[in-house]
This record gives sequence, structure tokens and C-alpha cells, in this order.
Amino acid sequence: MKINYLLTLLAFVTACQAPADKKEEHTHSHHPPNIILLVGDGMGVAQLSSLYYFKNEEIHMDRFDVTGLSKTSSAKQKITDSGASGTALSSGTKTYNGAIGVDIDTSNVKNIVELLSEQDYTTGIISTSSITHATPASFFAHSASRNDEDFIASQLHESQIDFFTGGGLKHFNKRKDQRNYIDSLTQHGFEIDTTQLSPSLAQIEGKKLGFLLEDGALPKKIDGRGDFLPNATALAAEFLNQKKAPFFLMVEGSQIDWGGHENNHDYLVGEMIDFDNAIGKALDFAQEHKNTIVIVTADHETGGYALRSGENSEGNTDYDKVAPSFSTHGHTAAIVPVLAFGPQAKSFTGIYENTEIFNKLINLTQ
Repeated sequence: MKINYLLTLLAFVTACQAPADKKEEHTHSHHPPNIILLVGDGMGVAQLSSLYYFKNEEIHMDRFDVTGLSKTSSAKQKITDSGASGTALSSGTKTYNGAIGVDIDTSNVKNIVELLSEQDYTTGIISTSSITHATPASFFAHSASRNDEDFIASQLHESQIDFFTGGGLKHFNKRKDQRNYIDSLTQHGFEIDTTQLSPSLAQIEGKKLGFLLEDGALPKKIDGRGDFLPNATALAAEFLNQKKAPFFLMVEGSQIDWGGHENNHDYLVGEMIDFDNAIGKALDFAQEHKNTIVIVTADHETGGYALRSGENSEGNTDYDKVAPSFSTHGHTAAIVPVLAFGPQAKSFTGIYENTEIFNKLINLTQ
């Protein structure tokens, strides 16, 4: 009887404690992390590997200790384009090649910028192509066709973006419809510079910030672009962070893809080194601001890039020489890398669909 009484008492005490424990769990403060997502457009595993043979400075990819792999096929094609893959990353929705922020029925799907803005996140996008190009567009716009860049540009001023920089000026002020969307951006609280990255503008309180630095894409890294991408990444993170709210930032190394399309090794490697340096700026920020997660991935692989063995003077295989090569001028179906650093980074291990990157990012904020 005494044993039964003790068991009954223990059960009663446990039952009384359960609600208190549950209440404590819900009242515990949750601090959603800053999210920096870097997308190497066209970057497969071989492109990443090229850093170890052709970059002479620190390789920032080495600073990650969590890796995964992403499958990139679109809803209707085994090989994706940047519109479908950008939409998968930004909204968790598989769609058709050429789509921007719409599903296979061309209905708009909410992107991560729209969703996180509802949670008081500030947001930014950076690109070395036009800001209206497929990948950056997928994070603020909705269009049945990625080619309608004027239409995509017309959506930026009413989006939830707080910071942007890249090319594409002509889609804002040299349009066929003669409208001036630079004026629209200004009227919606943006400070706009069309000449250079201006760190001083980032000190203006209560403003959003935009830089449109070329009519089309920015120059190639090997043609004198300078340190735009690393500098823009550092500037954006500091600008968004001063808002005293969590932020989401997407940084695209756009022209890795174009080096692959051209089968131009020097072009590709120049873009990869530049992208790696931008990653370094993101990781530096995350190490200083501990509640920041950095994710690096790609939308697809381009060029069928490979690091094959070279040949010696007698024409025989030389395993001490690396000879870059390409198998196509288009995209491929190869899986692409995912690297993560920061709080809950381990959730990005494994092999999964590209839509899962969106789901994992959203889960971080819950």
C-alpha cells in the first residue's frame, strides 16, 4: 500500500509540474538569427574545387564545418534554369524553367523576403548581374517570364527590400514605356546612387538604400570590377544590422555561371575567387555577430566543368597537372554544394531538394 501511495503521489506531482514546464518553454525568449544566403550561380563541386588550385590567398570555403548537397531539377525539366531554381530557393516551390516567383500555373508564390518581412526582418539583395536578373528577381518579384525585366524592375519599389545593389539601371530609367522607376524608388524611401557604393549613405537613418551601378551587368572580375562583391556584402550586413532587427541578405555571385557558359576558365575562376572573398566578409560578420547563420549554395552547375589530369611534354597523362575542361555550354543536372556556418548549421547536412533550403531557413526563424 505504501508503495502504491508513493507512486500515486509521484504521478500527481509530475502532472502538476508539466504545465509549468510547458509555460517556461513558451516564455523563453527566442532570437531569430540573421541569415546571409550566398548563391554561386552555376557553381558545382568542381567550381568550388578550383579554389584549391587557382586561389593564392586564404580560401574562405575552408571555414565551414557543415556541408550538404542539393538536387536542382525544376518541376518540368531535369535540368533547371536560374528562374526555376531561384524560385525554389526563395519560395520552396518547384516551378518551370523561366518562371520568377510563380508556380507551374503562374500563380504568385510568397518568397522568403515577403514572409520574413512579416516577422519584422529587414532584407537585402546583391548581384553582379542586373538586379532584375533571374536569381535576384526571384527574391522580390513575380513574373511568368524571367525575360520581362522591365516588369520585374517595376516591382522593386513596392517590395519589402531594404537594401539592394547590382546592375540593371536601364530597366529603371531607360524603359520602353518611358516611366522612371528611380523616382518611384525615391518616393518609397530609397536613397539611390547610380555611380558607386557609398558607405556614407548607409549612415542615413530611416532610409532604404539602393545602388544601380551599370545599365546591364557589372564588368567581369578579370575586366576590372574590383572588390565590389566583397565590399557590397560587408556594407549590406552592417547597414541591415543597424536596424536593430534580424535581417535576411541574399548575395549572388552571378557570373560564375557566365564563365561556364563561355567555357572560359579564367573568367570562371576570377568569379569564384571573388565570390569566395565575399563569403569571407559574411563569415567575418557572423563570427562577430554570433546570432548569424551563413549559407552558401548554388542554383545549378554550368558548363560541365571538370579538373582533369594534364599531359606531360610527351603527351602522356600527368597526374601532377590540373587541366580545366568543359563538357557543355549549358547547365547540367549535377547536384551542387551546400555549406553552413552559425546557429543550427547542422540542419543543412544531407542530400535534399533545393526547396528544402527554403524550408530550413524558414524553420530557423520560428
